[in-house]
Amino acid sequence: MKGIVFTEFLEMVESKFGLEITDNIIENSDLESEGIYTAVGTYDFNEMVSLITNLSHEVDIPVSDLIYTFGLYLFNSLAKAHPDVVKNYKSPLSLLFSIEDHIHVHVKKLYPEAELPSFKILDKTDTSISMIYSSSRGLYRLAEGLMQKCFEHFNGSATIEYKLLKEDGTEVQFDVRQNG
Repeated sequence: MKGIVFTEFLEMVESKFGLEITDNIIENSDLESEGIYTAVGTYDFNEMVSLITNLSHEVDIPVSDLIYTFGLYLFNSLAKAHPDVVKNYKSPLSLLFSIEDHIHVHVKKLYPEAELPSFKILDKTDTSISMIYSSSRGLYRLAEGLMQKCFEHFNGSATIEYKLLKEDGTEVQFDVRQNG
């Protein structure tokens, strides 16, 4: 997993829960990296699992809710880091429609070894999109948070529903309807 995900996660933890909680989850996690991350580095996904699990224990919030919260946080960070990508879109639905064929292509140029989820578009209208999320990591709640924040970025809102196609969350159908 790319280091930018780790650095942004730890920044979110510090901003939302404080430095003490951040230090505690690093100390209580079994981290080969010892909790030292660079944005361009690549780290074992199990380190993120350990950090999120320990954060859940520290703050008594379910892991899936923390992953969703991180998705909300991560959108703003990515939009600030890559404003040229986001400004190419006039609406949140156009951005979501282009994840696979444009945004992930851009990410792969920057980080060729990045393991990205795939998004297969099933249906798209002017006010909705239906797609299948696939990832061996099962971070569909992260994707949900990113989608939700995408709509907020464009001063809109959406109803996002999902259905697990595989129980472990590695394949999920998202149905997104723009509100208003």
